[in-house]
Amino acid sequence: MPVSRRDLLKWGGIAAGGLGTVVGCSPPSPSPSPPNGKPDYTLRIGTGTVELAPDRVVSTVVYNGQFPGPLLRFKQGQTAWVDIHNDTDTPEQLHWHGQQIPVEVDGAAEEGTPYIPAHGMRRISFTPGPPGFRFYHTHLVARADLARGQYSGQVGPVYIEPKQNPGAYDQEIFLTLKEFQPSFSIQGDMDADLLAGDQDPDLRAKGESAMAASLAQGMPHGYEVGYDAFAINGRMLGHGEPIRVQTGQRVLLHVLNGSAGENRSLALPGHSFTVVALDGNPVPHPAPVPVLWLGAAERISAIVQMSNPGVWVLGDLADSDRQNGMGIVVEYAGRSGDPQWAPPPPFKWDYRLFATPDPAPPATPDQSIDMLIEKRNATDNGFNVWTLNDKPFDMDTNQPVYDIQLGKRYRIRLRNATDDIHPIHLHRHTFEITHVAGTPTAGLLKDVAMLGGYQSMDIDFLADQAGLSLFHCHQQLHMDYGFMALLHAS
Repeated sequence: MPVSRRDLLKWGGIAAGGLGTVVGCSPPSPSPSPPNGKPDYTLRIGTGTVELAPDRVVSTVVYNGQFPGPLLRFKQGQTAWVDIHNDTDTPEQLHWHGQQIPVEVDGAAEEGTPYIPAHGMRRISFTPGPPGFRFYHTHLVARADLARGQYSGQVGPVYIEPKQNPGAYDQEIFLTLKEFQPSFSIQGDMDADLLAGDQDPDLRAKGESAMAASLAQGMPHGYEVGYDAFAINGRMLGHGEPIRVQTGQRVLLHVLNGSAGENRSLALPGHSFTVVALDGNPVPHPAPVPVLWLGAAERISAIVQMSNPGVWVLGDLADSDRQNGMGIVVEYAGRSGDPQWAPPPPFKWDYRLFATPDPAPPATPDQSIDMLIEKRNATDNGFNVWTLNDKPFDMDTNQPVYDIQLGKRYRIRLRNATDDIHPIHLHRHTFEITHVAGTPTAGLLKDVAMLGGYQSMDIDFLADQAGLSLFHCHQQLHMDYGFMALLHAS
């Protein structure tokens, strides 16, 4: 999805300054219809085909008959109108991920967002924000149905134009990473050795003890989800248009991990990525890295200086995933031949690289909420059950709920007593990572963050959105089997 150069942009000149700069968005316009009678965008949810390669076509549910869904560009502070048609036989939800918008349009049934009825339509309006790279996706509970929820093709990028957008680049390119043709397995855990930081020995002992007890009772390992096909922007490596560049160009990549649950990586031989924003929020300390790592639903904006002419593979570190499609060709002007791949030097992803250097201690929160994450191995018909403080989320009662007060600052203290990496997401808020893997941090604003196996993390947020906000792991399988809670602000 290449987008033409915008004049006078100097990305990276302004970094966010902490939670005090996060502003909640206004409620929807009271007007019953758009000023000119037409919405800014129309989205249709329906079955379509995705041609991953000439001999590889999959059928799934998509937006507007395409994958990824169309890039939606909004303007900060300007009310937007969207008509959402549901051409399927089941009710749907469309979640505006990363935006601070009212419950009525956020797109989560647990919060109370109305469904888009089967063969029906909802017209919604909201004031987009915060500015930056967001996205939209379905928010259904899929459980054992691998055709529903985020296993489908319902993913699309959003860019909210800031009122002032500093930066300098020659091309802006949006990339959506996604797997297709899912199946259940009890093997093939994801790469868990990708995050920097120390593990907590007490959390490790607790998790390993629980697993050993389960296996001793004859329980199998719980189901995981694997995939047969991988793609960037809906095309397998070698079967889509390459990214065409010229020597000396600065290319701004906006990368979205649209997976239902996989951690994804990207490397480009002979090049580095200067990370300028995470989840659409400018980082305090832009830093070069050899690899981008993204948990499910994370976004990274990074500038690549095109200084190594050739034809290259921009692809995943996992050989099997890359060879089965997770990559795209980068082709310099005047160069030809087979695209080349070479692994980057060893590197572990570390949020602290992009945070405020030598930060002052974070402000004391008004209240802390402790959450211990544990796994009950294979206890729900072979599926793992995930608990927060020993309780899985109850879909029938919408419990548990944590009551919070508007205007106060909260700290969620996460302790992961499992070996899984969990991409933690909080709806309708932006949070600040204030402690990760044993180190205080500051200035890093996100809406999804990978919590490492047997690690801890503190995230702070200002309760500036009234009503219910969903907190969950963005792995579909974890969310569906207990890893959710609701925060209620009043």
